[in-house]
Amino acid sequence: MKFISNSKEDTIQLGTLIGEKLKPGSVIALQGNLAAGKTCFTKGLALGLGIDEDVTSPTFTLISEYYGRLPLYHMDIYRLDSTEDFIGIGAEDLLYGQGVCAIEWSEKIMEELPDYTISILFEVNNDGSRTITVSNCPFPLPEAKDLMVEK
Repeated sequence: MKFISNSKEDTIQLGTLIGEKLKPGSVIALQGNLAAGKTCFTKGLALGLGIDEDVTSPTFTLISEYYGRLPLYHMDIYRLDSTEDFIGIGAEDLLYGQGVCAIEWSEKIMEELPDYTISILFEVNNDGSRTITVSNCPFPLPEAKDLMVEK
């Protein structure tokens, strides 16, 4: 499914809609350039999971944890050099746990992620809007019709 986000609010709305439907053990692979909307989307995921805390980029901490209806493990693996580094930070325990993992720069470690991982690609358009492509999503998102451009 493809969505067009014209604002941070649109991106947060889409994240919230997806976050509301996530189940324990969900893994979200976030991909896209710097400032494409990955952390903004994760703020929405957190809202959908009932998390009140402000979500920030975990670039320097690698993993930030937030607690709501389900725990959210927000990972930023930009600074990691290999899949071995990813496993070395204990990510495997989180991937197969009872929380939700949202992984920024996941393209670096896709082979380590479960088959049921939801992939979300963020692309910045010339007009500043974002095209957000959601793949491998196990549930429909009918509430996002105002953002949806293609199934």
